[in-house]
Amino acid sequence: MPIPFRFSPVAIAVAATFVSSAYAQTEAVKPVIADETGKTATSSTKAATLPSQKTEAPVKENVQKVTISGGRSDIDERRQSTAAKLIFGREELDRNGDTNIGDVLKRLPGVTIGGRPGRGGDIRMRGMGNGYTQILINGERAPRGFSMDSLTPDQVERIEIVRGAVAEFSTQAIAGTINIVLREEYKQKTTDLKFSLGSEQGRLAPNVSITMPGEIGNLSYAFSGSVFQNRQHDESTTFTSEKDANGQDALMQNQADQTNRQTTGINLAPRLNYRFENGDTLMLQPFLMHSRSDSDSRSEVDQLFRSDTYRGATPYALANANAHAETTFLRGFGNWQHRFENNAKLTVRFGGGLGKMDNASTRTQFDTSGKQIDLITDVNNTRDSSLNTSGKYMLPYGEGHTLAAGWDMEFGRREQTRVSLDNGLPQFAESGDNLDARTRRLAAFVQDEFDINPQFAAYAGVRWEGIHTSSTTAKGVVTNDSTVVSPIVQGVWRIPDSKDQIRLGFSSTYRAPALNDLIALPSISNLNTPTRPDRTGNPNLKPELSKGIDLAFEHYLSRAGIVSANLFVRNIDDLIRRTTEPVVTAQETRWVSSPKNIGHAVTKGIELEAKFQLQEFFPDAPSVDFRSNYSRFWSKVDDILGSNNRLDQQPAQTANFGVDYRLSRLPLTLGGNVNWTPAYYTQATNAQLNYTGIKRQLDLYALWKFNPNLQVRLSANNLTANDSISNSLVTTGGINHIDYNDAKTYKTLTLRVEMKI
Repeated sequence: MPIPFRFSPVAIAVAATFVSSAYAQTEAVKPVIADETGKTATSSTKAATLPSQKTEAPVKENVQKVTISGGRSDIDERRQSTAAKLIFGREELDRNGDTNIGDVLKRLPGVTIGGRPGRGGDIRMRGMGNGYTQILINGERAPRGFSMDSLTPDQVERIEIVRGAVAEFSTQAIAGTINIVLREEYKQKTTDLKFSLGSEQGRLAPNVSITMPGEIGNLSYAFSGSVFQNRQHDESTTFTSEKDANGQDALMQNQADQTNRQTTGINLAPRLNYRFENGDTLMLQPFLMHSRSDSDSRSEVDQLFRSDTYRGATPYALANANAHAETTFLRGFGNWQHRFENNAKLTVRFGGGLGKMDNASTRTQFDTSGKQIDLITDVNNTRDSSLNTSGKYMLPYGEGHTLAAGWDMEFGRREQTRVSLDNGLPQFAESGDNLDARTRRLAAFVQDEFDINPQFAAYAGVRWEGIHTSSTTAKGVVTNDSTVVSPIVQGVWRIPDSKDQIRLGFSSTYRAPALNDLIALPSISNLNTPTRPDRTGNPNLKPELSKGIDLAFEHYLSRAGIVSANLFVRNIDDLIRRTTEPVVTAQETRWVSSPKNIGHAVTKGIELEAKFQLQEFFPDAPSVDFRSNYSRFWSKVDDILGSNNRLDQQPAQTANFGVDYRLSRLPLTLGGNVNWTPAYYTQATNAQLNYTGIKRQLDLYALWKFNPNLQVRLSANNLTANDSISNSLVTTGGINHIDYNDAKTYKTLTLRVEMKI
């Protein structure tokens, strides 16, 4: 049944801010002299000009430069970018004392995190599920298997959210792009040392991070690293009910699951910058991430009723399991820049990576009498390797034009061996076979950013991208090829005599099938049902193609605040959706989920944001900062019936509301944030209806600054600790099968000490 739409208190607060901001005093546009780097839609180096200024090619010897020691703020960078881009720097990264980037992202406008609070999940923009949001690290695609939960805020310089598309980046970004920029060259000379100790249900999670900058002649460097450990306990219950074609009960059972897990890891991200005598610069940044996880779990199944006609697999009564996993990622980033006498610039980026993922588990299952019925062992060894290079030649020409052209190449390989045995026999036909998959991505782009007049700037670009995937298994060779051409046009109109501006963008983007959706060894469900099926790939998938429009109004306040509204529409063709069907094997009938292209879909929405200081409107008010955002989404999938035929996992609404209060007589700052996503239904297929319960998270913090070199932060996350509820109903082949799942969530307390040495 559809969920009624109600405005939340957060939505009302955002709307009220829009009304009140109309009465705020705004400042006239101030002159800012463009720097030597030129301008691009993604580099945030574009500067506003005086209405009386004419945009001319830079003249090196006669240009007067204005230098501001503190640099431009995140708001200034956002305003001066032609592309619709949000930037969040150290203030946002450090505010709540988070221990992973996922917790930072969940508070940003239009961003939601799948899964249970405190356990991470896929990162989504505009409510769109996994694969629609492009995740980049230093402008490059994140490696397969990489988890943002293992990346600490201390290793990150800033987060960039690109709502539309730019030709310089891959256009695999139907929902948008999130670019995680790792720590850059430090200007200060101090070493940052941070200790934190978290506690969840009394289970301690220590974390130590250090950042050491330095300079030797023309070489500057910054070493950043962290070590961490956490212990977690998960607990969930699932009630399953199934009725046969006559409406009679066929199955009723309860399942209780518990898992204890310990994870230890280390992250290293040194950075080297060298400036040559001719002005060329070379940046090298290796990135190492290693984690080790050990877990043990217990699953109990209490079968309340099972009819003689029930055709499902015979369940176990008790299962004990233990697992060990080790993951290592080693990536190298490089960037070389050369400037020419005509103010042109050539940037060449290069890199590569190695990934090693080893997982081993043992699961023992018993019947109601305590007799062992299954011993399941699973060993999965995966090796990933990649090489990539990209470049951009940027040339200022004419009056106010900056032309850029470039290339992008990435080559990847995955070698995987999985041996899965049930009582010594293979669980699936390919168990023990080697999977060798290779991907090749080639792209070329050209773009022009130009000032039409002092009030109007525009951006136009086109990108061609081709992806080739091939795999070799014991069954033979499978290939998949796709090519996409993506034109992009964006414009910004700066309203005269104010800081306000309007943005409009048109873009073509796409979503390429994931490697696991194309080519994957089967994933076997130990308790196979229509709602917990086996999973496999489909080598015949085509990419989803999208055409979209973005329209935004931005009102910039005088005290580094902003009030904005953004509208978007996306039309999607060849939508990919997983479907579940019964497959007859030699032993039994198994439920198997595989992806398919099912047709056309459309999604649209509105995103509201308000960020301001209370003194903006009331000069004598306390030093209080407000941060709020509210998003409302609609979507429809043409080839699926029902009133909830929306995009998979897309909620109807999401909102954040945060406050920071700096006391006047004490060096103390208090603050917090409320994150809210209401419950919603999704008609996944004509046969399956899914329900996702409400998500509410309350985070609070207190920051005491003893002196400029020492501060202590106390954070409390997920204070409400609401259970995570989800249901799934499948009606097919005359049966009616439903699962009700209730998973616990937990509050987390963290004490963090930050020192500058």
